[in-house]
Amino acid sequence: MDKILIVEDNKTLAKLIAKKIQSELDFEVDLAYSLKEAKLFLRMYKYFLVLTDLNLPDAPNGEIVDYTLGKDNKVIVLSGNIDKEFRQKMLEKNIIDYINKGNTSDIDYVISTIVRLQNNQKHKVLVVDASMNIRQQMKDMLENLFFKVITVAHGEEALGMLKVHPDISLILTDYKMPVIDGLELTKEIRKEFDKNTIKIIATSSDKDTGINALFLKHGANDYLNDGFSKEEFSCRIHNSIEALENIQLITNQTNRDSLTGLYNRRYFLQNMDKFAIEMQEAGDSFAIAIVDIDSFDNISKETREQVLTTLSDIIRTNTNYKDVVARFDDDEFYVLVKNTSMPEAIDLFNKISNEVKQCIITLENESVLKFTISIGLAIHNNDTIQETINQADMMLYNAKQNGGNQLVFD
Repeated sequence: MDKILIVEDNKTLAKLIAKKIQSELDFEVDLAYSLKEAKLFLRMYKYFLVLTDLNLPDAPNGEIVDYTLGKDNKVIVLSGNIDKEFRQKMLEKNIIDYINKGNTSDIDYVISTIVRLQNNQKHKVLVVDASMNIRQQMKDMLENLFFKVITVAHGEEALGMLKVHPDISLILTDYKMPVIDGLELTKEIRKEFDKNTIKIIATSSDKDTGINALFLKHGANDYLNDGFSKEEFSCRIHNSIEALENIQLITNQTNRDSLTGLYNRRYFLQNMDKFAIEMQEAGDSFAIAIVDIDSFDNISKETREQVLTTLSDIIRTNTNYKDVVARFDDDEFYVLVKNTSMPEAIDLFNKISNEVKQCIITLENESVLKFTISIGLAIHNNDTIQETINQADMMLYNAKQNGGNQLVFD
C-alpha cells in the first residue's frame, strides 16, 4: 500500500487530515511534527506524496520543502501564509501545489487533489515542441503531476508516436515547428481521433489571437498562451483530463460490459456495418470469430465470473487494439479481427485456444479449475457482415456438435 507523509506541528490538524485520508483513500499515513522527525521517516520509507507545513519548530522558514524535494519526493505545501509574493516564491519550486489550510473545505481540496494525482498515473501525455528546453520544462511539470510523458520535436514525430502509443490521452503541441507545425498536426490527429478520444492543448508565443481561434476550429480543446503560470498549466491540464475521463465513463457505461470491460452486444451490433465499410474502403479483409465457453452450465455460479474475466483477458491480450472484442451473451464472445487473412486468423485463435487450455484458475478454497473453448471462424469476403456472422455461428455449431474444445473455420 502506498504511503503519505504529513509534516505538521499542529497535532490536532495533522491527525484530522490523516483520519480523512485514511477513511476516504487507500493510503497508509505517517505523521511527523518537526523536520527532525520528517527526516527519520524519509530515510526509512518511500512516499507517494508529502504534505507539509512551512513553519516547523526546528525549521521556521520552509526548510522542509527544499529538504524533501532534495530527497526526490513529490510535495504539496499546506500553509496559513496567504501573502501572494511568498506563495509565488514557493510555487517557483518544484512543488505540486500550495494549499491554504484555513477550514475543512481546504482539507477536502487536498483529498480531491490526491485522487486526481492517483488517476493521472493512468494517462500518457505527448509533448510536441521544437524547443528542447520547453519540452523538458513541460515534461518536468507533467511528471510532477504523476503523468507518463513522451516528448518529440515536431508534428511528423508526433504522428509516428501516436501509432506506437494509441492510448495517449493528451497532446500538448506548439504552433511553430519544422516539418509539420502544430495546426497541421491538430488537423491530422482529428482525422483519426475525435475530441472525446484524445484531448489537444495548443501552445504558442504568437501574439496573433486569430491563431487561438484557428486551433479551436480545427479540433484543439484548449489553448495556452506563452508565459503561463504553473498553476494555470496544472488547471488546464487537469480540466482536459477530467473532461476526457467523464466522457469515457459515460461511454463505458453505455458500450462496455460491466464485468469484463469488453464492448457489449449493443455496441457490436450498432457498429458492425461501420466496421465493414471501413475495412472495405481500406481494401483490407477481416475475420469474425465467435468464442464460446464449453460446458459453461456445469461451472458453479461462484466461479463463472473468474472464468469469464480470465477468458476476456486472454482474448484482449492476443488481439490488436484496433480489433473489436465484445461479450455478446453470457458465455459467448464476438471478435472482429481487422486486416487479417484466414491463415493469420487461424494461427491467432489456435494460440488463444491453447492459452485457455493451459490456464489454471485457483479458487478461493484453493482448488483449481480448467476450462476449454469452442471457436467458429469466418473471413468476410463479398457477403454482408451479417452473413459473415452467420457463417461464424455455423462453424461454432459444428465445433460444439463435434464435442467442443476446437476451432472450426470455413
